[in-house]
Amino acid sequence: MGHGPSLRLDKYLWFVRLAPNRSSAQALAERGIIRLNGRRVERSHTPVRIGDLITLPQGNVIRVIRVEKLPDRRGPASEAQLCYSAITPGSAPAPQAEGES
Repeated sequence: MGHGPSLRLDKYLWFVRLAPNRSSAQALAERGIIRLNGRRVERSHTPVRIGDLITLPQGNVIRVIRVEKLPDRRGPASEAQLCYSAITPGSAPAPQAEGES
């Protein structure tokens, strides 16, 4: 389907600290509640590439992130955050219309 380097979805989620451990990342992927570029994913070995959009639940929030970099390891949080950018920030307030307070 795509070209270029890739990383398994479960490893990506674990490496960038969106899952506490790899087995949790595998379970999350296999539950079918993650979307990769709009398509439902049911396999943890689905390849993730730079530029892909991942939609996943985190608590009561649905997050959409863009893959910016494929990590080589599970490093510190500051390093992990450089591997993706948030498309829909989880805690951003809703914009107010003009005239509202």
